[in-house]
Amino acid sequence: MSEHHVKERWPGRIALMVAHCAGMVDLVALPVWVGTLISRYGLKPQEAGALATLFLLGAVASSLYCAPRFHRLRGALVAPCGFALAAAAFLGVAHSDGYAGMAALHALAGAAAGAALSVTHGTIGRGARPHQTFALAGLALGVFAIAFLGATPHIVAAAGGPALFQVFAAVMLVAAVVCALAFPRGGPAVAGAAAPAAPVSGAVWFAALGLCCMGLVQAMMFSFLERIGADRGHAPSAVTGVLVALGLVNLLPAPLAALLERRWRAGTVVLCGPVIQAALAITIANSTGFAAYAFAGAVFAAVMIFTHTFAFGLIARLDPGGRALSATPAMLMTGAAIGPVLGGTLVGSAGYGVLGGAAAAIAAVAVFCFARAGRQPLPAAV
Repeated sequence: MSEHHVKERWPGRIALMVAHCAGMVDLVALPVWVGTLISRYGLKPQEAGALATLFLLGAVASSLYCAPRFHRLRGALVAPCGFALAAAAFLGVAHSDGYAGMAALHALAGAAAGAALSVTHGTIGRGARPHQTFALAGLALGVFAIAFLGATPHIVAAAGGPALFQVFAAVMLVAAVVCALAFPRGGPAVAGAAAPAAPVSGAVWFAALGLCCMGLVQAMMFSFLERIGADRGHAPSAVTGVLVALGLVNLLPAPLAALLERRWRAGTVVLCGPVIQAALAITIANSTGFAAYAFAGAVFAAVMIFTHTFAFGLIARLDPGGRALSATPAMLMTGAAIGPVLGGTLVGSAGYGVLGGAAAAIAAVAVFCFARAGRQPLPAAV
C-alpha cells in the first residue's frame, strides 16, 4: 500500500458511507424537495428550484474552498462540524416563514454539508481501493433512498411542509454523530505534507466537466420527476410507488460497478452514461403513459450512480493524491446547482417537453468532455 493511502477499517468505512448519504441527499431528495416547496409552500417552479439551487451553490462554494486545502484539513473535525451546522440550518428552515430566510438557510446548509462531503470524498480517494469504497458508499445511498423516498412523502402529507426539513436535519445530525465517533483519522492532515504537488492534469478537468454536465441533467430532470407524474394525472400513490422503486433500483448500480471494475473500461462506461441518461430524460419529459414514465423514472438516478462510480475511480487513478476527488461535490453540484432553477425556468416558459431536448444537448457536451479525459493514459495501479 502506498504511503499516501488512508488506512481502511470498517468503522471508518461506515462513517464514510453515512457521510456520503447525508452529503449527497440531493441525489435522493430533489423530487420530494422541489415538489414539497411547490405543493406545500405555494412556490412557483422557478422559486422552488432556486432554493434547491442555493443549497447546491453553497456546497459548490465550500467544496471549491476545501479542495485545494484538503491535505491541511482534519476530516475527522470538518465532517462532524459541517453536518452539525447543516442540521441546525435545516431546523431553521423548518421554522422559517419568509422566502429570504429560507434562501439564506438553504445556502448555509449547503455550504456546511459541502465541506463535510469534500473531506469525505477526498478521504475515500486516498484509500487503497477508491472505486470499491465509493461503490460501497453508493450502495449505502441506495438503502438510504429506499427509506427516505418510502417514508418522507407520507410524513410530509401528515405533518406538512416543515416536516421535510426536520427530516433533513435528522439525517445531518445522525451523520454528524457517526463522523464524530468513527471518521478515519490521521490521513490527510498527517500525510498531506508528503502529498505530490504536481498540478491537476487537463484530463481530470475534462472528467470533472463531464460529471458536471451529468449532474446538471440529473438535477434538472429529477427535480420535476414527481411534478411531471402528478401533472399528467397519475395517482399520488402511483407516483410515490415510482419513487420507492427508484430507491430499490438504486441498490443495484454501486455493487454492479464494483463487480465490473476490472471487466469494463472506465473510459467506455463514462462515454455511454450520458447517452443513456439523456434517453431516459427524453422519455420522462415526453411520456404520456404511466408505464414509460415509471420505467424511465425508476432507473434514472441509477445511471448517474453507476457512471459516477467509474468516473470516481478514473479520477482517482489520474490524481491519486485525493485533491481532485475532494472537489467531487463541486464537480457534481455545479451542474446540479444550475439544474433545478434551469429546469424551473424551462418548464415555466415551455412546459415539461423541452427538458428532454435540453438534456440531449448537455449530454453531447458530457460525451465530448469524457472523450477528452479518456485520451490521457492512466498511471499504473498502485
